[in-house]
Amino acid sequence: MPVGKIIKALSGFYYVLNEEQENHVVQCRGRGVFRKNKITPLVGDRVSFQAENDAEGYILEVFERKNELVRPPIANVDQAILVFSAIEPDFNPGLLDRFLVLVEANDIEPLICITKMDLLIETQTQKIQEYAKDYQKIGYDVLLTSSETEAGLEQLRPFLEKKTSVFAGQSGVGKSSLLNALNPELQLKTSNISTHLGRGKHTTRHVELIEIGSGLVADTPGFSSLEFMDIEVEGLKECFPEMQRISQECKFRACLHMNEPKCAVKNAVENGDIPSYRYENYKQFHEEIKDRKPRY
Repeated sequence: MPVGKIIKALSGFYYVLNEEQENHVVQCRGRGVFRKNKITPLVGDRVSFQAENDAEGYILEVFERKNELVRPPIANVDQAILVFSAIEPDFNPGLLDRFLVLVEANDIEPLICITKMDLLIETQTQKIQEYAKDYQKIGYDVLLTSSETEAGLEQLRPFLEKKTSVFAGQSGVGKSSLLNALNPELQLKTSNISTHLGRGKHTTRHVELIEIGSGLVADTPGFSSLEFMDIEVEGLKECFPEMQRISQECKFRACLHMNEPKCAVKNAVENGDIPSYRYENYKQFHEEIKDRKPRY
């Protein structure tokens, strides 16, 4: 049976890119057994299928996933390109840290991409560069880009090669503009920031994998909120790499870096080795998870 990857799911149809035939997409339906077994094929799934003709067929099997995101609904992601604008809307480290925690919790490699650098004055540029250095010190790759001037795009391209990537971020930060700059043939719909709400209008309606070079990229719908539904307080500290590295020096092995004595993480914050805003975000997320209502 031929094997391929689901690159789009729409109105009960799954569009499968055939691994054996370059650029050949087959429109498939799922078998009834999937509904019976409560299996929902996702964009990014590797599947086997039976082609009734050159253009139509049925998905027979969904292969095991290495990871899976609920929102956006996508599977087998290699990396997340976290797109944040330097301005309009202003760079938001709290929201970036929220995305980073969710990406780390799903064992997905993150890449931070800060857009709209061309709109900044010198003092604003210096501030963004300071943030970039903070995240690079943690170990994250950070790219400063502009869709208008194409700055940083050549550094971004190699990250996309032979990988399935998710472009994720707040609405209005320029995800679609960035993808259009990478591949002008896409002509993805973009929109301006709503001055009334201060956020972008939702221009991306469904998840679809788009070919850019030898990689596949998902332009995902913008998010207004991200909740830590599957992360426990004990696991949160593992989603902050700089804290995880230093936590072995804490007096208590199970230290949560909150009120415990002789906490190496709190000492590192006081000494300036860990940015105070990262620690404040950690504490906020900790309280949020602790106060979360149990699910039944």
